[in-house]
Formats: sequence, C-alpha cells, structure tokens
Amino acid sequence: MIQRGLMHDRPGKEYNYRLMLVRKARPEDMNKVAALAARLGLDYPGMESDDFWVAETDGEIVGLVGLKTHPDCLELCSLGVGEPRRGRGTGAALVRAALASADTDIFLGTTTPGFFTKLGFEPAAAVPETFRLKRLGPWCEGCDVSKCSIMVRKRSR
Repeated sequence: MIQRGLMHDRPGKEYNYRLMLVRKARPEDMNKVAALAARLGLDYPGMESDDFWVAETDGEIVGLVGLKTHPDCLELCSLGVGEPRRGRGTGAALVRAALASADTDIFLGTTTPGFFTKLGFEPAAAVPETFRLKRLGPWCEGCDVSKCSIMVRKRSR
C-alpha cells in the first residue's frame, strides 16, 4: 500500500510543501531502515527479517514502523520519525499503512496510549505471552513498566 501526502517544513514563516510517500520497505531499504532505527533507539536483533513500512521524502527515509510476527500475536513495533519531521502526521500515516496490511489483531506495548487510541487501539483485555516475557527481559530495561500499556487493534471482521 502506498500513501502520498504533503509534508511541510516551517523555516520561519515560510512553508515548503513536499510530497511524502508511505510504502512497504523493500529489501534494499533495510540498511537505511536499520540506521534510522538505531539513531532513534528503536533497533533490535533480527529486525531485518520483519516487515517494515517507511515514510520517504525527497528520496530520504524519514520514518518507519514494523510488524513483527510472534508465535502468539502480531506486534506493531519500532514506530519512529526523525527530527525535524515529527508532529506532522507521519507516524499516524505509517501506522495506518501497517494496519491496512494485517489480517489479524495487532498488539503493541507503549507509554503513549493516547496516540494509539486515536488510531483504533484499545487496552488489551488479554495480554499475549510474548509481552509478559518481554517485560521480564532487556526490552523493558530502563523503563517504568507501570507506565507501559499493552494495546490491541482488533481486525475488522
């Protein structure tokens, strides 16, 4: 799925509108995806085998989101947009593109549940074992687990 939209930079009072392309990442994009994920602190071992969507402007990957398949669920992960392109709807566009491709419920762990509620996610009534185990490992190191919400977006039936 490809989505196109306008982005604007705000240097002073001028607006410079640019076309933003949201698309599924291709194999040749994965080095750039991994580099952006590392800069944003969102990289993880094995990410190159997961599905990613990217936001691209002027040939540059400016945002990403992944879908990781676990034995018990599908996880939305590594949502990030580089500075100075935050706050312009790029993250929401990436999430919508990933959601459109899924034919099952999608789970995520987040400290910003309000953002995801606007995109159709709700608190998960039943938490997949994957997330219980993640909370015991390095995934949650340095985070206040009490601020983390496990959410789900139910597939339209």
